[in-house]
Amino acid sequence: MNAPESSNSPRFTPQGLIPTPEQTAIQLSQNKIVLVDANAGAAKTTTLAIRIGEALARKLAPEQILALTFTPEARDVMRQRLIDVGVPQALVARLAVLTFEDFAARQLDAIDGDNVRLCAEARQLKQYALAAVDRAGDRYAGRVDGLELHTHSIALSQFLDVQLGLKATMALATDVEYMGLDEIAELLGVPLSDYLTTVEYETLRLDGGAGAVFRGPFDATYDLACNLDAGGRLAERFPDYRLVLCDELHDLNEAAFRILDALIGRPQCFFVGAGDKDQVIHAKLGASEEYLNRRFAERYPKLARYPLTYSYRHGPHLAYAMAEFKHKAVESSLPTHTQIRQAHYATPADCAQQAVAAVRQWKADGHAYDGCAILIRDRHQSMAIENALIEADIDYRTPAMAGYLQRDEILFLRGMLAIALKDFAAVKSDQVRGAIVDAMTAFSEMKFSSRRLDNFKAQILKDPALLGELFLIEDDRSGGGGDGGYRDVASQATKRAVIDAIAWLTALDPATPAAAVLTELCERVKLVATARRIFVRPYDAGVVNKSVAGLLESAAASGQSLRDFWSAMNAREAFIRRKRERKAVLIECVANAKGKEFEHVILPFLQDDEFPNPTQPKRDEENLFYVGATRARARLTLLSPADPARRSAFIAAMRLQQSAPAADAAIARNEAKPAAPSGRQYLTASFHEKDEVKALGAQFDIARRAWYVESGRDMSPFSRWLKK
Repeated sequence: MNAPESSNSPRFTPQGLIPTPEQTAIQLSQNKIVLVDANAGAAKTTTLAIRIGEALARKLAPEQILALTFTPEARDVMRQRLIDVGVPQALVARLAVLTFEDFAARQLDAIDGDNVRLCAEARQLKQYALAAVDRAGDRYAGRVDGLELHTHSIALSQFLDVQLGLKATMALATDVEYMGLDEIAELLGVPLSDYLTTVEYETLRLDGGAGAVFRGPFDATYDLACNLDAGGRLAERFPDYRLVLCDELHDLNEAAFRILDALIGRPQCFFVGAGDKDQVIHAKLGASEEYLNRRFAERYPKLARYPLTYSYRHGPHLAYAMAEFKHKAVESSLPTHTQIRQAHYATPADCAQQAVAAVRQWKADGHAYDGCAILIRDRHQSMAIENALIEADIDYRTPAMAGYLQRDEILFLRGMLAIALKDFAAVKSDQVRGAIVDAMTAFSEMKFSSRRLDNFKAQILKDPALLGELFLIEDDRSGGGGDGGYRDVASQATKRAVIDAIAWLTALDPATPAAAVLTELCERVKLVATARRIFVRPYDAGVVNKSVAGLLESAAASGQSLRDFWSAMNAREAFIRRKRERKAVLIECVANAKGKEFEHVILPFLQDDEFPNPTQPKRDEENLFYVGATRARARLTLLSPADPARRSAFIAAMRLQQSAPAADAAIARNEAKPAAPSGRQYLTASFHEKDEVKALGAQFDIARRAWYVESGRDMSPFSRWLKK
């Protein structure tokens, strides 16, 4: 960057906020490498935007600044924050605010041809994944003992996750020249079949080394990191960035680190990165606190660290609870009381009812449903909650997670019931019908070629009654003629069990209690054992089994017959698929909520065998809980068992009673602080009144999280929001 001015006072004054001393220190930092250790809600993105504003005020050209994020959503937020703090839109347009994938793709344009196909979604990669499975089968069938290469949708989804993790960690670059195949797979920590398929997949994707033919998610980042690692010359063509910034640095993995290192390793480049080591939750994609704690320090021993301890998302009560939980300094300068409420339950159904009660209370307090998020540890927990919301006629949405009726294990059971009742036509959605066929193929472990299965699905969409024929037309010829006999080699027993179960189902009286039928069905098809075979990670198989157990509990609680339960399931799906109100409650896994915030967060099922999950590393579970709790702005509701011995240890670790007095005192201090910038009259408008006060001309102070009116304005329209 240009030589620092001798006078180190701010040149850039952000609008809408008064920077804290911590933010000002980062704004004026002159160290070559700056790492910002930030707490949740500590305005990391806003602080980086202020740092960019300072560089621009000191006459650094916008084209010499690069801001990197890990997701398109974070990229868009960064651009908006720049505008919020007062950087002119024309200058923002000239800044390079990019995801790592955006940046990598731009640099690879120098060596790419014009025909690289971009596959942003997993479904676009299906044909390539299937081709890779075929190649692995042709190459290794008969040579590798116990090789199982599956082609159903669940196996392909798992394979795509595995190859993504291998690339993010740069594990494929490991020197394995003198190792056996089993040794390599063990070293990399992946199933041998997935490793061999990944090698074939990459050979296809890179045309044997000639260049990329297609790229899926994260492939550009990986390809650029490989180019740099192999001594390629692309780094020499990087633009002459003098200031590089990175948000959410806790999401950094090895491939992204190597790109970042190449950028900031230039003598005249300065770097500022912000992250929170307690928000490292994407370990499967190579994210690790090692980068914040060790790797940067090893590479750049003279780096400087700056703290961001003040949260601007929630008030002192939640800030101090998180300080106790994570044993670190957390502060809040907001004069607001973020409520932390607790309720207890006896059963999963009771927990769901408590969640509904919390949602209703939020609405009764004058707030909108869309400010409320129910954050669950994993997807199996949503079943009881979804059913309770449907019964309460409360709209909800599950954007990054399929509703429970669309999950593979439930789709399989729905298909079996449809055959038993000869009523597949009751499933109105063609998309869901196709998904049921996919799930039945997966959980029956049948040997279908992908082309034949697609043809059969097309026939079923025209005539739903054909579903029962699925088990009569399996492509036994797949043992020769190109598809290879390697597929689903252990499937015959499962398939026979499913066929026998169908024969048993079709002889049942539809008036038989649904719970008894489903329980017997799961035993007959050995669903637990099948899930263990289908899902690579034992944890995932456990989630599936819990999901099925939840359906059995729901059937038992309903007391309905098989016919009535089937009708109720389809009615619930119709409720879910109906046109929802715009303001709907969100149900989301905690891992998908990072980087977001909500007025009211509900954390259900806080019990010792659910959250924390006893099969997962304690540190990972702590970070997940920290992320979930710190999404809340105005209210956090914790739902735990009535039996204190079964409650999650995380609740006690928050030390709510001990931290509350200090939080009350902090609110009093914050309220006593001098009123913010002269000429501002702050309002008491709540979140759901934001549109109303904005229309009247109020402005939002992003640091204080409050609406205000500049002096000189007629205050009469704002009279009901003026502080007494």
